[in-house]
Amino acid sequence: MADVRETQVAELVAPIVSPKGVDVEYVTLRPAGRRTVVVIALDADGGITLDDVAEYSRDISEALDEADVMGDAPYTLEVTSPGVHRPLTLPRHWRRAATRLVRVQMADGTTVEGRIQDSDDTHVDIEVSGATRHIAMADIDKAVVQVEFPKETG
Repeated sequence: MADVRETQVAELVAPIVSPKGVDVEYVTLRPAGRRTVVVIALDADGGITLDDVAEYSRDISEALDEADVMGDAPYTLEVTSPGVHRPLTLPRHWRRAATRLVRVQMADGTTVEGRIQDSDDTHVDIEVSGATRHIAMADIDKAVVQVEFPKETG
């Protein structure tokens, strides 16, 4: 279960970023000596740029300083994007990964690897070996985007 302060930080940050179409994917607090490292992962359709991270970092830092969430304890703020290895667990994750190659571990133990074609709140269409598979999200145990490297041209 998430630390109570992690939930409080997420609730503080959401109104800052959500008007800009940005979601708080997760908040993690971890000790680092006498400080606490506050990691906030943000994502949006089209992704998050470094300029976005800088802007959100200033706004979030100001809000954290004004709020009592961290108390008097010193902290270091890290604002980031979730990264490629984040599991696809919500419909928005699937939507944002459209056209990407994914590996899906099904509830029945089988594995599906293919390219996301489309998704909605309950299903995802994945192209597997030239054929489209319509898969219920409820039948998926775990799914992650696969890292692809550009092919060399010679």
